[in-house]
Amino acid sequence: MESYEFLLFLAIILFATKICGLFSRKFHMPQVVGALLAGVILGPSVLNLISFDGATGSYLEITAEIGVILLMFSAGLETDLTELKENGVASFITAGIGVLVPLFGGFLSYALYFHTDFGDFMEVLKAVFVGVVLTATSVSITVETLRELGKLKGRVGTTILGAAVIDDIMGIIVLTVVTSIEDTSVNPLTVLLKIVLYFIVIAIVAFVMFKCKKLIEGAGEKRRVTIFAIAFCFLLSYVSEQFFGIADITGAYFAGLMLCNMKIGDYIKARAEVPSYLLFSPVFFASIGIKTQLEGMNGKLIGFCVILLVVAILTKVVGCGLGAKICRYSNREALQIGVGMISRGEVALIVAQKGYACGMLDDVLFAPIVVVVIVTTLITPILLKVVMKDKDETAEGAKA
Repeated sequence: MESYEFLLFLAIILFATKICGLFSRKFHMPQVVGALLAGVILGPSVLNLISFDGATGSYLEITAEIGVILLMFSAGLETDLTELKENGVASFITAGIGVLVPLFGGFLSYALYFHTDFGDFMEVLKAVFVGVVLTATSVSITVETLRELGKLKGRVGTTILGAAVIDDIMGIIVLTVVTSIEDTSVNPLTVLLKIVLYFIVIAIVAFVMFKCKKLIEGAGEKRRVTIFAIAFCFLLSYVSEQFFGIADITGAYFAGLMLCNMKIGDYIKARAEVPSYLLFSPVFFASIGIKTQLEGMNGKLIGFCVILLVVAILTKVVGCGLGAKICRYSNREALQIGVGMISRGEVALIVAQKGYACGMLDDVLFAPIVVVVIVTTLITPILLKVVMKDKDETAEGAKA
């Protein structure tokens, strides 16, 4: 007999993520934090109402996967390429160092704390992947905070935004490399060639899209445009994963980038966000929380969680701040940029989920990483308000 349990699970997930999201917003925190906490509450760590076992679990997994693809597609559509070019050099240097330092810091944290056997390839790869998770930066959370502070369009705000975008692209590339070599039978040179070929294909597709820009924009703001755009997103996601062994989210992100500067980009984003916001994204974020096994957090894991949190904060502040200093920003501006890059948010969750799916993160490690993501998401708006505030700004705020 066919089971309709998945309908009950969907109803519970949607209700719980929205209620918890509203509570998060009341405390001036991103709703994604509430969605994560809702998943933890619904999962085996607290109420054990929902699991990912059986046919119903498979359906929820697929729904969550569509959710993450739509999230990355929207992230690509949100990118302002013109703004990115204006502060391109500073953003690139800041992002580059801001990826390398957390990558190295995360690797060392795991390797030293768990006494990694460097002769064991898979253990080394796990240590590297912990670093990969720490490379991510959440654009949305920082942008919203900067907008509230009136700093989004300034020199610091633009550099943070540009660096965060480049940061995520670099992080996705690193994720792609690491997940591709997870299979020890694969030749690393073959993997590298496939990645190079992939970006050649992406460049060709982007060129074709550019040449067809007038034709695409000429279609106007019609529903079929959004349908074709999402179909393009899914197709590029499929090609990335199936033919190049590259994460489907990479294809989704580049699909969004190819459309972001077109006149219909905002229209597509607004329409594509509707199914994502209503169904797929809540299931994705809840699934992260549901898979988090907090009951396995013993003293040793709590210790690692604290160390990883400190490393996650310091490596972004130091790495991105150093990049800003190289580009001749003042000490204060460098600190502001570094703090603005602390939040890991949904991108780190996406990376962690990919690592979990391919076996580089187990149930034991997954919980500390989710805790780090949640805490960095919570503290970034608070720290940004502190480092962005000075006497002049306080006076302006009083006048407002």
